[in-house]
Amino acid sequence: MRGVSKRFGAVRALSDVELDLRAGEVVALVGDNGAGKSTLVKVITGVGPADEGVIEWDGRPVRIARPRDAQGLGIASVYQDLALCETLDVVGNIFLGHELGGRVVLDEVAMERRARELDVLDSLSTRLPDFRVPVATLSAGQRQTVAIARALLGEPRLLILDEPTAALGVRQTAQFLDLIERLRDRGLGVLLVSHNLGDVKAVADHVAVLHLGRNNGFFSVPTTSQEQIVSSMTGATDNAVAHRRDRWGEVLR
Repeated sequence: MRGVSKRFGAVRALSDVELDLRAGEVVALVGDNGAGKSTLVKVITGVGPADEGVIEWDGRPVRIARPRDAQGLGIASVYQDLALCETLDVVGNIFLGHELGGRVVLDEVAMERRARELDVLDSLSTRLPDFRVPVATLSAGQRQTVAIARALLGEPRLLILDEPTAALGVRQTAQFLDLIERLRDRGLGVLLVSHNLGDVKAVADHVAVLHLGRNNGFFSVPTTSQEQIVSSMTGATDNAVAHRRDRWGEVLR
Protein backbone atom coordinates (compact mmCIF):
# COMPACT_ATOMS: atom_id res chain seq x y z
CA MET A 1 0.00 0.00 0.00
CA ARG A 2 1.35 3.42 -0.97
CA GLY A 3 -0.07 6.84 -0.13
CA VAL A 4 -3.36 5.47 1.19
CA SER A 5 -5.69 8.13 2.59
CA LYS A 6 -9.24 7.96 3.87
CA ARG A 7 -11.60 10.75 4.90
CA PHE A 8 -14.90 10.79 6.75
CA GLY A 9 -16.28 14.22 5.98
CA ALA A 10 -13.84 16.75 7.37
CA VAL A 11 -11.99 14.10 9.39
CA ARG A 12 -8.89 12.64 7.75
CA ALA A 13 -8.66 9.16 9.28
CA LEU A 14 -5.64 8.01 7.22
CA SER A 15 -2.97 10.18 5.63
CA ASP A 16 -0.48 8.80 3.09
CA VAL A 17 -0.19 5.43 4.84
CA GLU A 18 2.25 2.82 3.55
CA LEU A 19 2.22 -0.86 4.43
CA ASP A 20 3.99 -3.94 3.07
CA LEU A 21 2.70 -7.46 3.70
CA ARG A 22 4.55 -10.51 2.43
CA ALA A 23 3.90 -14.21 2.22
CA GLY A 24 5.29 -16.14 5.17
CA GLU A 25 5.51 -13.02 7.33
CA VAL A 26 3.61 -11.80 10.39
CA VAL A 27 3.22 -8.02 10.54
CA ALA A 28 1.71 -6.49 13.67
CA LEU A 29 -0.33 -3.32 13.24
CA VAL A 30 -0.29 -1.32 16.46
CA GLY A 31 -1.32 2.12 17.63
CA ASP A 32 -3.32 3.88 20.30
CA ASN A 33 -7.11 4.20 20.12
CA GLY A 34 -8.02 6.41 17.18
CA ALA A 35 -4.73 5.76 15.40
CA GLY A 36 -6.49 4.47 12.29
CA LYS A 37 -5.95 0.72 12.63
CA SER A 38 -9.60 -0.25 12.09
CA THR A 39 -9.92 2.13 9.16
CA LEU A 40 -6.84 0.64 7.51
CA VAL A 41 -8.22 -2.88 7.97
CA LYS A 42 -11.49 -1.77 6.36
CA VAL A 43 -9.51 -0.43 3.39
CA ILE A 44 -7.69 -3.74 2.95
CA THR A 45 -10.87 -5.80 3.26
CA GLY A 46 -12.95 -3.58 0.98
CA VAL A 47 -15.40 -2.51 3.70
CA GLY A 48 -14.28 1.14 3.40
CA PRO A 49 -12.31 1.72 0.17
CA ALA A 50 -9.46 4.22 0.20
CA ASP A 51 -10.04 7.72 -1.21
CA GLU A 52 -6.47 8.00 -2.44
CA GLY A 53 -3.42 5.80 -2.87
CA VAL A 54 -2.27 2.67 -4.63
CA ILE A 55 -2.73 -0.94 -3.54
CA GLU A 56 -0.63 -3.60 -5.25
CA TRP A 57 -1.12 -7.35 -5.09
CA ASP A 58 1.50 -9.65 -6.58
CA GLY A 59 3.20 -6.56 -8.00
CA ARG A 60 0.19 -5.27 -9.93
CA PRO A 61 -2.21 -2.46 -9.01
CA VAL A 62 -5.62 -3.62 -7.82
CA ARG A 63 -8.79 -1.89 -6.65
CA ILE A 64 -10.46 -3.20 -3.54
CA ALA A 65 -13.84 -1.51 -3.65
CA ARG A 66 -15.92 -4.12 -1.81
CA PRO A 67 -15.38 -7.21 0.37
CA ARG A 68 -15.85 -9.53 -2.62
CA ASP A 69 -12.80 -7.93 -4.27
CA ALA A 70 -10.66 -8.70 -1.22
CA GLN A 71 -11.96 -12.26 -1.00
CA GLY A 72 -11.19 -12.79 -4.67
CA LEU A 73 -7.57 -11.86 -4.03
CA GLY A 74 -7.33 -14.30 -1.12
CA ILE A 75 -7.75 -11.89 1.80
CA ALA A 76 -9.66 -13.20 4.83
CA SER A 77 -10.30 -11.56 8.16
CA VAL A 78 -11.42 -12.42 11.66
CA TYR A 79 -12.83 -9.43 13.51
CA GLN A 80 -12.85 -8.95 17.25
CA ASP A 81 -16.62 -9.50 17.47
CA LEU A 82 -16.13 -12.74 15.44
CA ALA A 83 -19.32 -12.08 13.39
CA LEU A 84 -20.85 -15.45 14.22
CA CYS A 85 -24.54 -16.36 14.01
CA GLU A 86 -25.28 -17.74 17.46
CA THR A 87 -28.42 -19.63 16.47
CA LEU A 88 -26.55 -21.67 13.83
CA ASP A 89 -24.41 -24.69 14.69
CA VAL A 90 -20.65 -24.93 14.16
CA VAL A 91 -20.87 -26.33 10.63
CA GLY A 92 -23.46 -23.72 9.64
CA ASN A 93 -21.21 -20.91 10.80
CA ILE A 94 -18.11 -22.24 9.08
CA PHE A 95 -19.92 -22.53 5.74
CA LEU A 96 -22.13 -19.45 6.15
CA GLY A 97 -22.41 -17.93 2.68
CA HIS A 98 -20.41 -20.79 1.14
CA GLU A 99 -22.73 -23.72 1.68
CA LEU A 100 -22.25 -26.93 -0.27
CA GLY A 101 -25.06 -28.52 -2.24
CA GLY A 102 -27.97 -27.16 -4.24
CA ARG A 103 -30.19 -24.15 -3.69
CA VAL A 104 -32.85 -26.17 -1.92
CA VAL A 105 -31.00 -29.06 -0.28
CA LEU A 106 -27.64 -28.52 1.39
CA ASP A 107 -25.05 -31.27 1.56
CA GLU A 108 -24.81 -31.36 5.35
CA VAL A 109 -22.70 -34.53 5.35
CA ALA A 110 -20.06 -33.06 3.02
CA MET A 111 -19.90 -29.81 5.00
CA GLU A 112 -19.46 -31.59 8.32
CA ARG A 113 -16.79 -33.85 6.83
CA ARG A 114 -14.92 -30.83 5.44
CA ALA A 115 -15.21 -29.02 8.77
CA ARG A 116 -13.71 -31.97 10.64
CA GLU A 117 -10.74 -31.91 8.25
CA LEU A 118 -9.79 -28.39 9.37
CA ASP A 119 -6.94 -28.94 11.81
CA VAL A 120 -7.49 -25.54 13.38
CA LEU A 121 -10.54 -26.91 15.20
CA ASP A 122 -8.25 -29.05 17.35
CA SER A 123 -5.38 -26.60 17.64
CA LEU A 124 -6.47 -24.54 20.66
CA SER A 125 -7.34 -27.38 23.02
CA THR A 126 -10.95 -26.29 22.73
CA ARG A 127 -12.23 -29.50 21.25
CA LEU A 128 -15.83 -29.06 20.28
CA PRO A 129 -18.28 -31.37 22.06
CA ASP A 130 -20.49 -31.56 18.98
CA PHE A 131 -20.31 -29.90 15.56
CA ARG A 132 -24.08 -29.54 15.61
CA VAL A 133 -24.49 -27.53 18.80
CA PRO A 134 -25.48 -23.85 18.49
CA VAL A 135 -22.53 -21.48 18.66
CA ALA A 136 -24.33 -19.66 21.50
CA THR A 137 -23.49 -22.60 23.79
CA LEU A 138 -19.73 -22.48 23.13
CA SER A 139 -17.02 -20.84 25.21
CA ALA A 140 -15.15 -17.75 24.02
CA GLY A 141 -12.16 -19.83 22.97
CA GLN A 142 -14.34 -22.26 21.05
CA ARG A 143 -16.09 -19.41 19.23
CA GLN A 144 -12.73 -17.93 18.27
CA THR A 145 -11.73 -21.29 16.85
CA VAL A 146 -14.90 -21.48 14.74
CA ALA A 147 -14.32 -17.96 13.36
CA ILE A 148 -10.74 -18.78 12.37
CA ALA A 149 -11.80 -22.07 10.79
CA ARG A 150 -14.33 -20.17 8.68
CA ALA A 151 -11.64 -17.72 7.56
CA LEU A 152 -9.26 -20.53 6.59
CA LEU A 153 -11.92 -22.50 4.69
CA GLY A 154 -11.16 -20.70 1.44
CA GLU A 155 -7.38 -21.17 1.84
CA PRO A 156 -6.54 -17.45 1.92
CA ARG A 157 -3.12 -15.99 1.20
CA LEU A 158 -3.49 -13.12 3.68
CA LEU A 159 -5.20 -13.49 7.06
CA ILE A 160 -6.13 -10.41 9.10
CA LEU A 161 -6.64 -11.00 12.82
CA ASP A 162 -8.22 -8.21 14.88
CA GLU A 163 -7.36 -8.53 18.59
CA PRO A 164 -7.53 -12.35 18.35
CA THR A 165 -6.46 -13.14 21.93
CA ALA A 166 -8.63 -10.60 23.73
CA ALA A 167 -11.12 -13.23 24.95
CA LEU A 168 -8.66 -16.10 25.46
CA GLY A 169 -7.03 -17.39 28.62
CA VAL A 170 -3.29 -17.69 29.13
CA ARG A 171 -3.02 -21.29 27.90
CA GLN A 172 -5.28 -20.73 24.91
CA THR A 173 -3.37 -17.57 23.99
CA ALA A 174 -0.09 -19.47 23.92
CA GLN A 175 -1.62 -22.15 21.72
CA PHE A 176 -3.16 -19.53 19.44
CA LEU A 177 0.23 -17.88 18.97
CA ASP A 178 1.61 -21.29 18.01
CA LEU A 179 -1.16 -21.51 15.41
CA ILE A 180 -0.10 -18.15 13.93
CA GLU A 181 3.45 -19.44 13.60
CA ARG A 182 2.20 -22.55 11.81
CA LEU A 183 0.18 -20.42 9.41
CA ARG A 184 3.28 -18.35 8.69
CA ASP A 185 5.25 -21.53 8.06
CA ARG A 186 2.59 -22.53 5.52
CA GLY A 187 3.39 -19.36 3.60
CA LEU A 188 0.43 -17.23 4.67
CA GLY A 189 0.84 -13.53 5.24
CA VAL A 190 -0.65 -12.52 8.59
CA LEU A 191 -1.65 -9.01 9.69
CA LEU A 192 -2.02 -9.05 13.47
CA VAL A 193 -3.91 -6.08 14.93
CA SER A 194 -3.23 -6.08 18.65
CA HIS A 195 -2.78 -3.95 21.75
CA ASN A 196 -0.93 -6.81 23.45
CA LEU A 197 2.74 -6.14 22.84
CA GLY A 198 3.61 -9.43 24.51
CA ASP A 199 1.78 -11.25 21.71
CA VAL A 200 3.43 -8.98 19.16
CA LYS A 201 6.93 -9.69 20.44
CA ALA A 202 6.14 -13.41 20.56
CA VAL A 203 5.11 -13.96 16.92
CA ALA A 204 5.50 -10.86 14.74
CA ASP A 205 8.39 -10.38 12.34
CA HIS A 206 7.75 -6.66 11.89
CA VAL A 207 5.66 -3.97 13.56
CA ALA A 208 3.91 -1.15 11.72
CA VAL A 209 2.94 1.74 14.00
CA LEU A 210 0.12 4.17 13.27
CA HIS A 211 -0.27 7.46 15.13
CA LEU A 212 -3.10 9.87 14.36
CA GLY A 213 -3.71 8.20 11.01
CA ARG A 214 -0.12 8.32 9.84
CA ASN A 215 2.82 5.94 9.76
CA ASN A 216 5.03 6.43 12.77
CA GLY A 217 7.58 3.71 12.20
CA PHE A 218 8.28 0.23 10.87
CA PHE A 219 10.31 -1.94 13.20
CA SER A 220 11.96 -5.34 13.06
CA VAL A 221 10.74 -7.17 16.15
CA PRO A 222 13.99 -9.01 17.05
CA THR A 223 15.99 -5.77 17.11
CA THR A 224 13.46 -3.40 18.64
CA SER A 225 12.59 -2.98 22.31
CA GLN A 226 9.04 -2.81 23.57
CA GLU A 227 9.79 0.67 24.90
CA GLN A 228 10.64 1.91 21.39
CA ILE A 229 7.36 0.59 20.05
CA VAL A 230 5.36 2.18 22.88
CA SER A 231 7.15 5.48 22.30
CA SER A 232 6.08 5.49 18.66
CA MET A 233 2.53 4.45 19.51
CA THR A 234 2.09 7.37 21.92
CA GLY A 235 3.80 9.88 19.66
CA ALA A 236 6.64 10.50 22.12
CA THR A 237 8.98 9.56 19.26
CA ASP A 238 8.17 11.12 15.90
CA ASN A 239 9.02 8.73 13.09
CA ALA A 240 6.42 10.16 10.69
CA VAL A 241 8.98 11.20 8.11
CA ALA A 242 9.10 10.05 4.50
CA HIS A 243 10.06 6.41 4.66
CA ARG A 244 9.66 3.09 2.96
CA ARG A 245 10.91 -0.45 3.53
CA ASP A 246 13.20 -2.26 1.21
CA ARG A 247 12.61 -5.87 0.34
CA TRP A 248 14.28 -7.01 3.58
CA GLY A 249 12.03 -4.94 5.78
CA GLU A 250 14.48 -2.20 6.79
CA VAL A 251 13.42 1.40 7.18
CA LEU A 252 14.94 3.81 4.68
CA ARG A 253 14.80 7.53 5.37
